[in-house]
Amino acid sequence: MLTDTYTLNNGIKIPIIGFGTWQTPSGEVAKESVLAALNSGYRHIDTAAAYGNEESVGEAIKASGINRHELFVTTKLWNADHGYDKAKKAIDTSLEKLGLDYLDLYLIHWPNPAAMRDNWAELNAESWQAMEEAVKAGKIRAIGVSNFRKKHLDELIKTAEIKPAVNQNYLNPSDMQTELTAYNTKLGILNEAYSPLGTGGLLGNDTINEVAQSYGKSPAQILIRWSLQHKFLPLPKSVHPKYIAANAEVFDFEISPEDMKKLDGLHGVAKLANDPDKVTF
Repeated sequence: MLTDTYTLNNGIKIPIIGFGTWQTPSGEVAKESVLAALNSGYRHIDTAAAYGNEESVGEAIKASGINRHELFVTTKLWNADHGYDKAKKAIDTSLEKLGLDYLDLYLIHWPNPAAMRDNWAELNAESWQAMEEAVKAGKIRAIGVSNFRKKHLDELIKTAEIKPAVNQNYLNPSDMQTELTAYNTKLGILNEAYSPLGTGGLLGNDTINEVAQSYGKSPAQILIRWSLQHKFLPLPKSVHPKYIAANAEVFDFEISPEDMKKLDGLHGVAKLANDPDKVTF
């Protein structure tokens, strides 16, 4: 069920599927899609300052009438806001835009922005300090990272007082990032999967479609189920109420070990994860 949870390393429970809002335009589209997700039973919404839709997400949360404590809301620190003072301000800005008193999860969006290549580790440590203070102040319940590889995690952990609870990455059969996800698990960090459908790029794949037909499910449902069976937390995104509801219907079947192996063998059939040390933003 959508209300099933994983337990983060600080004891907080997080719903095992989140509703993603990357590339969802602000305004009515974002508001209506988040409302559709909440009406379909999703209780975990993932956004980011960089998505430009925090205000619309906040409007949907308010319009839903759902008790705030039943929801799990994530947003992220954008590249231009790395550093202690900027991160402090960015947290408050996100809270204001979302219209919330607290965030359930706050992530550093990218570890090594293009403009900060010379001192990325220092700036991550400063941003993390601001995030830790926000946890102590009751503004944030859990903190984590996104797009971090092993070296970025190792560097952050050297000075961190609070261990990251989550590492959100591009994860799907086209790029399982096996070593990274194993390392996160070893450290007690939950693997969240953004673009679990390969940003749509996996939906036309023949192998995925064959597997989907054999279970009487859609390719999207197969990919979300695959993610869950790897103990990832998928963040499927759609702006169509029909697909939003269908993406949650993944709890009445299990993919066999043989079919999981087939799906695991699809490395590179869609795009691969961006190298965080080479991104141009």
